[in-house]
Amino acid sequence: MRVVVIGGTGLIGSQVVENLQAKGHEAIAASPASGVDATTGEGLAEVLKGADVVVDVTNPPVFTPDSVLAFFTASGENLAEAERAAGVSHHIALSIVGADRPEAFGFYMKGKLAQEALIRESGVPFTIIRATQFFEFFKGMADAAASGDEVRLTSKTLQPVAAAEVAAYVTEVALSAPANGIVEIAGPERIPLADGVRRRLEALGDARTVVKDDSAPYFGGVIGDDTLVPRNETYRRATTTYADWLAALAKA
Repeated sequence: MRVVVIGGTGLIGSQVVENLQAKGHEAIAASPASGVDATTGEGLAEVLKGADVVVDVTNPPVFTPDSVLAFFTASGENLAEAERAAGVSHHIALSIVGADRPEAFGFYMKGKLAQEALIRESGVPFTIIRATQFFEFFKGMADAAASGDEVRLTSKTLQPVAAAEVAAYVTEVALSAPANGIVEIAGPERIPLADGVRRRLEALGDARTVVKDDSAPYFGGVIGDDTLVPRNETYRRATTTYADWLAALAKA
């Protein structure tokens, strides 16, 4: 099977490419560095020739309201057009658990919902994988919420997951029939966001102080305690706990 991974050099994409190749499939890592830019359409027609599956795990290079929406809209439109022309039989995109909930409706979620809508309307068989936040993102969340030596974050809970387990699930979906709908993956436990970030900073020896503030926005939205967690039991429950993930990092 020939699988093109858009964003194939990033955190998830690189692992998906490696997983697929280990299983004997032809996996192509497509990115601007390889001459493929989904936001402009550059290189898409060429890289999608003969592709059975396309996996989209891209993210905008700049996180502002206008740039996020423009990124997901342009890339979604260009991918749909190129996939129809190439006869791609399965499009997979990585999205976020809770993206469609009004209380989470900050600028990043608006971009993801625009992307999801384009996928549904594309005419290409698809699976949208909504994942919870990755353990790997906690440091970045701290940086985004920092003001001097203080990091102000909500204590509302997330159900974070290890990126490796998300990549494994994306790989599994890429080798399965299209769901033509949404599937979800989340970590095994709920963690207050402020506590999760504090533990990550402590593990890094970062002396910044995490302040709990439930009015603090999360990428433009103020979340509740179940905004960004699965609300049913049909999701894929990952097994790596945050404590185990931190311990593995300490040993690395």
